[in-house]
Amino acid sequence: MTRKVAAVSTLALMLAGSLSAGTALADDPMMVSVKRLSLETAQKIAQATVDACREKGIQIGVTVVDRDGVVQTQLRDTIAAPITIPISYKKAYTAVNFNAATSALEPRADTAVGRQDFLVMSAGGVTVEVGGSLVGGVGVSGAPSGETDEECAQAGVDAVQDDLDMAM
Repeated sequence: MTRKVAAVSTLALMLAGSLSAGTALADDPMMVSVKRLSLETAQKIAQATVDACREKGIQIGVTVVDRDGVVQTQLRDTIAAPITIPISYKKAYTAVNFNAATSALEPRADTAVGRQDFLVMSAGGVTVEVGGSLVGGVGVSGAPSGETDEECAQAGVDAVQDDLDMAM
């Protein structure tokens, strides 16, 4: 009789465990919704960024990427050097992959990670966030300093931030 009680108890515990595991799995979503910048918003950010640098008398290249670092739009002002496009892309890509302004990453530039060909850890890249979630990044190249690149990138984000916040 003791073996029967032990077997039933063991079976009951196993059944309870599998039910609770099934409930836990049922609570985990099988898919997630992801917010993304629209093309129009990315274009507004890029144009506002160019405009901010023009006000300073600077011609730049700007890249806006989505949360995965994929290019949504790029602009190169009339006489900005061609190299501003790949550099601006790398800054935007770096910002979203580290979820940080690239100026904050400068101390890591001379490390094994910082020396990767596809990253640029100098000022000029910023993230685009809505409600605490990363939705994109902006990279700028062409100003005499990375700090000015970053100011222009932030001006581009600021031009649409209120609308993004309202869209949440």
